[in-house]
Amino acid sequence: MTDLRDAKMSRAQFFRMMGGLAAAATAVGCSTQPKTGGTATGASGAAAVDLKFVGVADQKAPMDELLAAYKQAKAGVTITPSYAPTDQVQTSLRTQLGAGNAPDLHVVYPGSGSAMSMTQIAEAGLLADLSAQAWTAAIPTGFKPAFQVDGKTLMYSAGSSVIGAIYNKKVFKEAGIEAPPTTWTEFLGVCEKLKKAGKVPIALGAQTPWVTQLITYALVPSTVYAKDPAFDDKQAAGQTSFAQSGWRDAMEMYLELQKRGYFNDKPNGTTFEQQTSMVATGKAAMAIQVSAVLPAFRDAATTPDDLSMFPVPGADDAASVWIPAGVVVGLGANAKGKNAEEAKAFIDFLGKQENINRWAKAIAAIPLTQDASSTIDPAVESFLSFTKDRAVPFMDQRWPNAEVQPTHFAVVQDLLAGKSTIDAALKKMDEAYAK
Repeated sequence: MTDLRDAKMSRAQFFRMMGGLAAAATAVGCSTQPKTGGTATGASGAAAVDLKFVGVADQKAPMDELLAAYKQAKAGVTITPSYAPTDQVQTSLRTQLGAGNAPDLHVVYPGSGSAMSMTQIAEAGLLADLSAQAWTAAIPTGFKPAFQVDGKTLMYSAGSSVIGAIYNKKVFKEAGIEAPPTTWTEFLGVCEKLKKAGKVPIALGAQTPWVTQLITYALVPSTVYAKDPAFDDKQAAGQTSFAQSGWRDAMEMYLELQKRGYFNDKPNGTTFEQQTSMVATGKAAMAIQVSAVLPAFRDAATTPDDLSMFPVPGADDAASVWIPAGVVVGLGANAKGKNAEEAKAFIDFLGKQENINRWAKAIAAIPLTQDASSTIDPAVESFLSFTKDRAVPFMDQRWPNAEVQPTHFAVVQDLLAGKSTIDAALKKMDEAYAK
């Protein structure tokens, strides 16, 4: 296997690739199941196959649509999906893979920063090689490290997403806020105005572990990478650390929001689902979230068009505001599954341009590749101007192991609970990074 650092995307590559996307956007465990009364057969007479897929919640909408399409295209193959919380798949599903009893198809995260990330699973030889599939030839150069190890494509993803503020336009209007803020001081002013209007400025569902990371992820591009685009490379070389960088500023800003009373009560006791409901119903004005879950917010709203997004301004100079943008969570085929070829065939189906478009549209993502029928969700359009040279991949996609991310989850919960200090939190993250 290649060294982990060789499998990661450079910032310069990412900027070039995302600039191309913006321009394009502007221009445009499993078994064969016997049935009662004998062995089931497909239209061709071959034994029917039931593939199992385990994913996460934000994959459900596109999978529902594409599974229905695949059922019509491939008689005799059934795919049974199930969905689990992110923290659960990072533990139980990874254990199943190691034990040899994992599903045929399963969620895979890009990069190397979690237990279910592409590089981590690939190192164990558990992902089927997809390189022969036609769609892999069109993966943008800057994204290849998120998909490939040693030149082999080992996961599928339909595109890229951003992290920002999902907000209720009606609540903003009722509070007299005419436009989203473009600087940190303006952002604090908007939160204060919303608070005085009797609304929760920011809904935070920190009981759901993966939600804890998103505010720091939204701020760190401005507090770290805008000042030092080579931060990841320097950190990998031991020349800097979380504690020595703008990560400290981002955590101070995170806690400033709490101290000013801009979060809901007891965020550590609030789930992602409750966070979603608060913004969708107008009880809260905003949630800092990944664009992939925007459809879930709209589904919970009486008027879906009330919900949109804007970049979280992590600097007092609007020109110094950067954003996080990265490859969306994807899926892979179990290399050791009994039906690996059928599982790979489904991924090949997902790689057709019309299906890339369908998946990306379902989660408000920027399609991996585009054609004349590709669309960009209007809520994400405000981010496109940043993608040429002011965007960085999600932080965990370049972390060297699967220890840093859960440590980040835990220290944020402790900070919100008043059980830790920023110094202690950053020290724990640096220790996890060094493992």
